[in-house]
Amino acid sequence: MSEWGLSTIFRNYLDCLNKRDWTSLGKFVDDNVSHNGRLIGLLGYCEMLEKDVRKIPDLRFDIELLVIEPPVVACRLRFDCTPKLTFLGLNIGGKRVVFTENVFYEFRGGKIAKVWSVIDKSAIEAQL
Repeated sequence: MSEWGLSTIFRNYLDCLNKRDWTSLGKFVDDNVSHNGRLIGLLGYCEMLEKDVRKIPDLRFDIELLVIEPPVVACRLRFDCTPKLTFLGLNIGGKRVVFTENVFYEFRGGKIAKVWSVIDKSAIEAQL
């Protein structure tokens, strides 16, 4: 798959997340997706995202940096949001925070098969 094609798929995936279109998630995510080395499958991946949105209703996935070398997409996502109570074990209590997540996605057959993710928790801690 070309860089341009992968970029289009990835941007459409983020649009799907931002629209909370969970029924379309299977268009972008493999049935046997793994997250940080743990096989969670499409259902587990969807549940993880739904849980995040319950904790952070205004969660929006915005690209800060995007690098594509097929079949891998590397992205720095930026979040400017207001978690309800706790997030990553931190008592946010409805305060607005800005943080990033560095994520690598490996695609197989045009879908996300593996995800490695690290959230900048120290940036959140510095704002509390």
